[in-house]
Amino acid sequence: MLRLVLPLFLLLPGPLPAETTVPQSSAEVALSFAPVVRQTAPAVVNIYARQLVQDRSNPFAGDPFFDQFFQDLNGPPRVRNSLGSGVIAGADGIVVSNYHVIADATDIRVVLADRREYEARVLLADPQSDLVVLKVQADEPLPALQLGDSDALQVGDLVLAIGNPFGVGQTVSSGIVSGLARSALQVGDGTGYFVQTDAPINPGNSGGALVDMQGRLVGINTAILTKDGGSNGIGFAVPSNLVAALIAEAQAGETQFRRPWAGITGQEVDAALADAIGMDRPLGVMITALHPQSAFAAAGLAEGDVVLSLGGNGVNTPQEFLYRLSVLGNGAQPVTYVQDGAVVEAEVILGPAPDTPDRQLTRVAQDIILRGAVLARINPAIIAEFHLPVQAEGVILLETSDLAFDIGLQAGDILIAINGQGITTPAEAVSAAQVPSRRWQIDLLRGGEPVRLRFRL
Repeated sequence: MLRLVLPLFLLLPGPLPAETTVPQSSAEVALSFAPVVRQTAPAVVNIYARQLVQDRSNPFAGDPFFDQFFQDLNGPPRVRNSLGSGVIAGADGIVVSNYHVIADATDIRVVLADRREYEARVLLADPQSDLVVLKVQADEPLPALQLGDSDALQVGDLVLAIGNPFGVGQTVSSGIVSGLARSALQVGDGTGYFVQTDAPINPGNSGGALVDMQGRLVGINTAILTKDGGSNGIGFAVPSNLVAALIAEAQAGETQFRRPWAGITGQEVDAALADAIGMDRPLGVMITALHPQSAFAAAGLAEGDVVLSLGGNGVNTPQEFLYRLSVLGNGAQPVTYVQDGAVVEAEVILGPAPDTPDRQLTRVAQDIILRGAVLARINPAIIAEFHLPVQAEGVILLETSDLAFDIGLQAGDILIAINGQGITTPAEAVSAAQVPSRRWQIDLLRGGEPVRLRFRL
């Protein structure tokens, strides 16, 4: 008998854990995301973009020298259609999406959830953050999402991802905020700074909304980590505070997003570096290079200092530092840093890169090897515009055509020397190119790498 009773005893349900509850009313049984979806879904749109793409059979396509000899191998342009999602962020027709959804598009159409369709134009594009601000003309106010404060997000917060995955139609998925300040992901023209979520995101969700339980936009869904092209529960969204900064610039009439210029190169402080410089634990971003005209240099910072916070927010990676600059905009901001082992607080005046000394813009028309080139002296404004290292100096080629193009020079090249003569100004470049010679040697930097061109004329 004991052998029969014991198994029955083991099958009897035990008391529920104290933290476990069951629905106590019909209202609790019917808990649903439906109210949030009804509020937010009408403001999430489909974006259709048409692009003319050159069908290139030419193996040298894009090469500045060989392309001119093999142009006949290029096929006729073809039309490529792309599909993504977007978010109406203003009742007046402001729409935000990912830049890669509409890149190089000749025609952009925005389709609402109720099937209304509008033609859209680009107000502001920022490939670096992979964001674009569009505008549609509507006869009546459009449903729009309120922007939330992405800095107020916490790991574990419930969120919904809304978009059009795989073109199947508007779809909603739920999840939580899995991580904040993710910056090891390459998106757009630079490594970004993202909110991580496990809400399923798939191709076609790009540009869609990440919303909180109050129906506020807290991010623009941008990328996933995947091995097979589908969602693996690791998705990334551009924080809404950066989205708000871009919208403000677009509404002010800007066509490009102008970040304050830091004039700094930095590296993340890891455990080994923290130990080497006497910090208790790894925090902040160490300044490895600092331009003399940087606002941070004017505030008293120097190479080797460690920036702990900017604008009251901690910064622990170079990408987070750039994000804080982008969100804060121009003006006075507090900065906390470590200098010679002491924690220092100061005020930095953020602003655009100074266009001094004069860039000495020179368009070469003389019959010399630089004919067809547009030269400029490198200054902070040039460094910011062309994303050059803060240590860059000398002369940059802004444009190349005619003979300058034929000999292999490219826009973005930094001239170092011509036939052994060092170059520091456009005038010196023109002077060196005027010296008669049959053999030529041009030393330059291209993409940060040294290049030497040798040819005879």
